Amino acid sequence: MVNSCQSCSPCREGLEQYCEGPKGWTATYNGPQKPDGTNTYGGYSNNIIVSEKFVLRIPDNLDIKAVAPLLCAGITTYSPLRHWKVKPGQKVGVVGLGGLGHMAIKLAKAMGANVTVFTTSPQKKVDASRLGADDVVLSTDKEAMSKYELSFDYILSTIPTSHDINPYVNLLKRDATLTLVGALEPLEPGLNNSQVAFHRRSITGSLIGGIAETQEVLDFCAKHNIVSDVEIIPIQQINTAYERMLKGDVKFRFVIDMASLQQDSDQEIFS
Repeated sequence: MVNSCQSCSPCREGLEQYCEGPKGWTATYNGPQKPDGTNTYGGYSNNIIVSEKFVLRIPDNLDIKAVAPLLCAGITTYSPLRHWKVKPGQKVGVVGLGGLGHMAIKLAKAMGANVTVFTTSPQKKVDASRLGADDVVLSTDKEAMSKYELSFDYILSTIPTSHDINPYVNLLKRDATLTLVGALEPLEPGLNNSQVAFHRRSITGSLIGGIAETQEVLDFCAKHNIVSDVEIIPIQQINTAYERMLKGDVKFRFVIDMASLQQDSDQEIFS
C-alpha cells in the first residue's frame, strides 16, 4: 500500500488494509491511484511517491534482498497469527508450502508454536523440516490425516487457489480457528458446516496488514533473525522466472535486482 483514505474507522485504528473509504486503499502497483483513478506503477520503478505514513524502516541486521517478501508474504502470515493470538505450546497447522507457507512456518515457530505442515508434494518434506516444521503430513494420505483430528489450536491455509478445506476443518479442536490467506475465490467443494457447528469452530479470512503491523513484523523478524528464502534474478529473466513460478520451481520467492534495470536498457524485457 502507498495510501488509504486515512479517515475511516479501520484507518484510524491502523488497519489500512481494511480501508472503508470510497476507493479503499491504494495499491503500490497495478491499482487505482487517487484521485484521478489511473493505475499505480510502483512495482518496477526507480522512484515512487508514497504518503510518509506508509514508509517502513528496514532493520539494519536484515539482508534487504531477503526482506522484500516480508512486506507481502511475511505480513500476510504474521497478521493472522498475531490476531488469533498464537502462543508458545500451541499446535499450529500450515497448509501449503510456498511463498506464504514457508514464512508461516518461520513465524509460528518464532512465536513458540509446534508447527505441522500439510502438503500434497512428498518432495517438500525435506524443505518443511529444514524451515523448522515439527511434523510434515501428506494431505492426500487419509489415514495420516485422520490421526490429527481434533488436535490443532489454529490452522493457516496458504493455498492460493480454490481448494477443499473440509479435511483441515476436521483437524481443529473445539473453538479453534482456520484462516484462509491464499484463496480469494469461492471454495470448491463448499464448506461442510456440520463440522463447524458441532465443534464451534471458526473459519476466517485475512488480508495483508496495516502499516504499524508491517513495521511490527519487520522488527519481529529482526529480533528472531528471520528473512524469506529468496532467489535473486535480473529483470531480464523475468519471463523465465514467471514460467518457473507457474511450475512451482521457486524456493520460495523470486526477488528482482532492480540494478539490472539499467543494463541493456534498449533490450525488450517484457513479452
